[in-house]
Amino acid sequence: MAKVESLLQKCTSFPHLQQLHAYLLTTGLFHLYPSRSKFIDSSAASSLPYAVAIFHRLPHPLTNDWNAIIRGHAQSHHPTNAVTCYLSMSRASCKSDALTCSFFLKACARSLARVEAFQMHSHVLKSGVCTDVLLQTTLLDVYAKCGDLCSARKVFDEMSRRDIASWNALISGLAQGSRAHEALELFKKMGEGIENDDGYFVMRPNEVTVLGAMSACSQLGAIKEGDKVYDYIKKSCLDENVIVCNAAIDMFAKCGAVDKAYAVFKGMKCSRSIITWNTMIMAFAMYGDGVKALELFHCMVDGVEGPKSDDVTYLAALCACNHAGMVDEGVRLFELMERHGVRKNVKHYGSVVDLLGRAGRLQEAYDIIESMPMLPDAVLWQTLLGASKTYGNVEMAEKASRKLVEMGSSACGDFVLLSNVYAAHERWKDVGRVRDAMKSRDVNKIPGFSYTEVNGVIFKFFNGDQSHPKWREIYRKLEEIRFKIKEFGYEPETNYVLHDIGHEEKENALCYHSEKLAVAFGLISTDDGSSININKNLRICGDCHVVIKLISKLYGREIIVRDRTRFHKFTDGTCSCRDYW
Repeated sequence: MAKVESLLQKCTSFPHLQQLHAYLLTTGLFHLYPSRSKFIDSSAASSLPYAVAIFHRLPHPLTNDWNAIIRGHAQSHHPTNAVTCYLSMSRASCKSDALTCSFFLKACARSLARVEAFQMHSHVLKSGVCTDVLLQTTLLDVYAKCGDLCSARKVFDEMSRRDIASWNALISGLAQGSRAHEALELFKKMGEGIENDDGYFVMRPNEVTVLGAMSACSQLGAIKEGDKVYDYIKKSCLDENVIVCNAAIDMFAKCGAVDKAYAVFKGMKCSRSIITWNTMIMAFAMYGDGVKALELFHCMVDGVEGPKSDDVTYLAALCACNHAGMVDEGVRLFELMERHGVRKNVKHYGSVVDLLGRAGRLQEAYDIIESMPMLPDAVLWQTLLGASKTYGNVEMAEKASRKLVEMGSSACGDFVLLSNVYAAHERWKDVGRVRDAMKSRDVNKIPGFSYTEVNGVIFKFFNGDQSHPKWREIYRKLEEIRFKIKEFGYEPETNYVLHDIGHEEKENALCYHSEKLAVAFGLISTDDGSSININKNLRICGDCHVVIKLISKLYGREIIVRDRTRFHKFTDGTCSCRDYW
């Protein structure tokens, strides 16, 4: 049997495994081979159907045999088959162990099977294997990936012993979910060092931990917390890992600090990958710095530096042209793509449609959609609808809206945009018709909200919010702002506010948008001259854009707003987007 073990270790290809299997069957050793589960496991990695065929020929599969085949299914493209296999194991009255439960839970995590995971959780508690750290960590990971963060946290809190994987699973789950601030709190606790019973530090954040923490910072736009995470990365020499560096570039970019992102890019100790270059180009694109983005792009395309460009590189370059208003350059890149061996996909078409739409070339944008070799998705028509709203083109807006209705889209933004087009032309009957359609389809408008960070704490504001303890001070600051900016000739852009309320109500509806509340809170809560960072879930409205430009001049503040599509850096009465957004 030792010889068989040695031969199995030397099998470097699937044909070798087949030959060894044939030999074991011929000699009658296979069914006597005590580690046959290893053979099934090795076969599953090369050919799962072959491993399944071997498994089904076993007269009495043992627990290890079942574990091997469940694990194979869990790692395959169809992890739900592992769930079916486990049920068959239960019917065969074969006793499962901690490994069985772990492989089954991994399959649940990959297939987002929360109900099955919950049932396994009950089984684990009854079977007495709940003290296994690996099993508990896997269970925690399943709940986190299925979005059940409360259950994930409960499993974590009830663990008598945790390893680095346990902490990483929860931090990553919280960061990817709706509780990113909790992920940062856990990271801080880990950064202080987790002590064992003897008082020795036994656990500190590793590469996986900092990836989760940076993801949380990216979601919240928490630049100060991001700085702390990156300081830890440098102190711990984790910046020698290209994946960590890529995440740091992305984090700083999403927090509005493109200069810090570029500093990481330029100072990397490890070789830059294609992801590194693409992330940096996209960072400049979202910040409206088309010149710098295309400079890096041409370094790659012309072979000066960096790896060979791919479809993501071209998408980033098109986005850069889009946000910088470099229309002709963007169209030229789009036309040259296939000559350079890069196939266009729906996202490339979407970017060039947006590029032309922003420039008011609506008919060209429409013609490109109609000429696509693949079916356009709803986003393309929504892009054209948005451009039609910007330029007040009712006919094109109606065309795009009809297409969206045909596709079954019920996004609130589609109705709001069409309603705004009609409102701009004072076609109130049509506005009412759109509103009635929204009611009949039970379409609700997505509430706008904004985040801002003050002294390491994240604060969230909704439109018209009065839940903050300092809301009265915030509202007084907004009144002060409104008084000051009117001296500069400011007139509220009330065109798109509901037409059936008075002018004063329209002004109030605009005055208490979430980004204005966040900016006002930043003004009363931070030192004079310090910058204010805002993270908004929707696109910034035209009125807020005008007001924040004036605030940046009147109060001498740099204000960075990250909305759904890009960054706006307001300084001394101007915006980095040059009012092209």
